[in-house]
Amino acid sequence: MTHEDISLNTKHVLVNSFKKFMKRKPLSKITISEICCDCGMNRKTFYYHFEDINDMLRWMLEQEALTVVKQFDLLHDYEEVIRFVIDYVDANEHILCCVYDAMGREGMKHFFLSEFQSSITIIIEGIEKDMNAPISQNYKQFLCDFYTNALSGMLLDWFLDRTDRTKEEMISYLTITVKTSLIGAVSAGAKE
Repeated sequence: MTHEDISLNTKHVLVNSFKKFMKRKPLSKITISEICCDCGMNRKTFYYHFEDINDMLRWMLEQEALTVVKQFDLLHDYEEVIRFVIDYVDANEHILCCVYDAMGREGMKHFFLSEFQSSITIIIEGIEKDMNAPISQNYKQFLCDFYTNALSGMLLDWFLDRTDRTKEEMISYLTITVKTSLIGAVSAGAKE
């Protein structure tokens, strides 16, 4: 086993312990000492892999959800990507509630914004290439900001209150909206 594999395995052991504590107590009450004790590791091991609990939380979310999204063909698999994200939110509700309680709406939205940014950029650039319709860098950044904010906000709203739309409706509505409106926006932006 390489050093990289051992390091990744250690991170996963620490995160699994962290998740156990998240089921029982608020994020602000979880300590590095209790995570290390639960894993049979020392604090130096924790700090070798993570700066603090928030760094571990960020890494966990990136590994489990948003990094996986990057494995999809973002230009053609809109529905699969959206379904994956919605399923992740559904399956990890207790963890995300803990995160929400610690970070608040704006903190959680900021996290989603930073993670969605690169995916939306890839989609926009792919549409530009497929349509042979280049748009200005300024408009590309505007579209990226617009869709990232919209998706983050909609996902958070659905996470907090699922009474307005079912899971399948959310997947369908987001897929249709992103697929059709982004193509139209790039097409119109290329003509300017």
